[in-house]
Amino acid sequence: MFGINDILRAIVADLHLVAVIMAAIYLLALVCAIREILNSRTSQGSIAWLLSLILLPIPSVLLYLIFGWKLFDDYATDRMKNGRADRPLRAKDLALVDRETDALWPVQVHVSELPFLKGNEVELLIDGKATFDSIFAGIEAAEEYLLVQFYIVRDDRLGQELAERLIAKAKAGVAVFLLYDDIGSSGMPRRYRRELREAGVKVAGFNHRHKLLRLYGPTRINYRNHRKIVVADGKHAWVGGHNVGVEYLGEDPRFGHWRDTHVRVSGPAALGCALLFREDWEWATGELLPNRPPKELETFGEESVLVMGSGPADKLEECAIAFTDLIGRARERLWIVSPYFVPDTDIRTALFAARLRGVDVRIMLPANPDHKLVWLASISHADAMVQHDIDVYRYTDGFLHQKVVLMDDQIATVGSVNFDNRSFAINFEITLWFTDPQTISAVETMLLKDFESCRQVGLSEVKSRPWPLYVLTQAARLLSPVL
Repeated sequence: MFGINDILRAIVADLHLVAVIMAAIYLLALVCAIREILNSRTSQGSIAWLLSLILLPIPSVLLYLIFGWKLFDDYATDRMKNGRADRPLRAKDLALVDRETDALWPVQVHVSELPFLKGNEVELLIDGKATFDSIFAGIEAAEEYLLVQFYIVRDDRLGQELAERLIAKAKAGVAVFLLYDDIGSSGMPRRYRRELREAGVKVAGFNHRHKLLRLYGPTRINYRNHRKIVVADGKHAWVGGHNVGVEYLGEDPRFGHWRDTHVRVSGPAALGCALLFREDWEWATGELLPNRPPKELETFGEESVLVMGSGPADKLEECAIAFTDLIGRARERLWIVSPYFVPDTDIRTALFAARLRGVDVRIMLPANPDHKLVWLASISHADAMVQHDIDVYRYTDGFLHQKVVLMDDQIATVGSVNFDNRSFAINFEITLWFTDPQTISAVETMLLKDFESCRQVGLSEVKSRPWPLYVLTQAARLLSPVL
């Protein structure tokens, strides 16, 4: 039997162990606090982290490692090696650089590190059927290589059709690469990947070689690759809001009609999309994609297109800078469509200022939620817009998921960027910028039709929010930086 001395020794040993663990936690909290001070972007956010790390180190350290520790220097290094900003165009290709449009939009060009390129044909693809009909036709016609990247790839009917088409092209000798996000595609079974690989398709998750809790970098659960890119032979590219799942075809009874927008670009701008995929693939796998520049950049139309990639590897929140500049330059209208509207202070202020200038500011949002917490925060931010005389519309004909912006008659954007801090500062995203009157007119026509399926949120509705809902929305708003 144990005597009293044995029990006391066991207690002392346990206390020593607890002391060591607590010392280690406080030491890690100190490291996190120092790092936050050295890498602070906003004083409000940093002060919140510092107070949490000091007062509640045990949960705060884990939360900071997941949500606060951002280090993508390795991605930035890979991007520099790829030479996005410094890659020279051949003399015969310089004529495709639209210098006049570059001069009109210097902020966007600087953020993109790519110029506006002429010679493109642009097709607006409305909803899932048009989008995947076009993508699958492009896959079928590919002769050399296919680059396929989605945030979500499901193993459902649409996912199976994608896999079958990619397998067929790989067996036909086409080089096929599939990149997915580990968090967005967490439900993808191993069997799905195995069947693709056995057929010769190169498959990788974005965190393929960057494990969740690697010691020399951040935990990656908070930083996701939200891009949707398909490139065929460097000539045709598809970018937009759709992922691979039957709900994006409107076949999920929970959501019904799924309102989304993609765009097909044929021409030199497709190479910009291929370059972003190349950067993501190299970082994810450590493998260099075969560099197969076409002998001559083929043109399919007359439109100029800018390809803008953004993400946490940027030195600044460059995506937010580009859109803040866009808002600040609006003089007649600014129409924003996003499923998630959780803007930061700078974006909110810019929107308020635009309305005070007399700009027709409209924000189109879904009437029904898919993510409850983001939905609650979005209500709070949208209500603030209404209170500042900005028109907010709720789309009622199914679920709204498109990410589109139209400014005056000058520029329109289609891509993967939501109007929230996650898209502006945390996720890897892609946006295509269009200045041609033909595409701007097509976007305007599309949005005018969408507004017909909306109800406008009035000030009376905002003021009559039930008190419990108001408390929930304000509480959710506090989490805006990470939603």
